[in-house]
Order: sequence, then structure tokens, then C-alpha cells
Amino acid sequence: MKPNLLLFLLVAASTATVAQTRQMAKPGEEVHVWAYPVKAGKQKQYEHFVHDIFWPGAKKLPAAGQRVFRQTRVLHPTRANADGTYTYLFIMDPYIKGEDYDIESLVKKMYGAKQGAAHYKLFADAVVSGKDVGYRVTQSNE
Repeated sequence: MKPNLLLFLLVAASTATVAQTRQMAKPGEEVHVWAYPVKAGKQKQYEHFVHDIFWPGAKKLPAAGQRVFRQTRVLHPTRANADGTYTYLFIMDPYIKGEDYDIESLVKKMYGAKQGAAHYKLFADAVVSGKDVGYRVTQSNE
């Protein structure tokens, strides 16, 4: 095999396996972290809503709405909390001022009022009502 062809194949293979990078907040930009405690036994339902309904539905949103999803991460708990709930995190990094982050509003935009309400019920039934907590933080220089 010619050296140039081998080099090309190696470079092509290595770039194909590189993970897509996310834009992260720059120093001084806002990041929002939202913690949702999920009821014991409702983790699969919650994850089904987030990963099979909510995230795929983002494709139905305008470009700005899709950008919100590209800049948001979901973290799963590694174990139960002392009270038996499981806390999942949404990290909006960076937070985009003026964009819609409301789950109920977004799911209705994605699927229409009736189907969106049915999908939202999966989410609302899984989380511990009134116990979600949000944090607004600023990216440091480090």
C-alpha cells in the first residue's frame, strides 16, 4: 500500500471515532443546573420520557430550540438518595437567555397539545412533585 494512501486511511479512521464536542460556557456565562428527584420504581418511565420522547422530539423544534438541546446534558444517578428517590440532572451549558427550557411547553410544541400533554404526564408522574431544584451559576475562569 502506498504511504500516502495509508496515512489518509489512518487519519480518516481516527477522525471518524472522535466524539462530537459540545460548546461549553465561557468564563462569565451562565450555566443552569436542574435537579429532578424521581420516585423509586419510576426511573425507567422517566428515562423513557427523556430519551425516547423528549430528546428525539427536539428535531421538531426550530433551530434555536434544537440548539437548547445540543447544549443541555442529562446526568443519571449512580444510586438512590437516602429517601429512596433518584436525582437526575439537566445541565444547560451555556444557558441561552430568552429560549424556552420549560419541559411541558417544549413537549407540547413538539407533539401538539393533546399528545404533548399525554407525554408530559409520563414525566410529571415520575418526578417527586415540587421537589425539583434549580441552580443558576456562572462559569469561572478555571
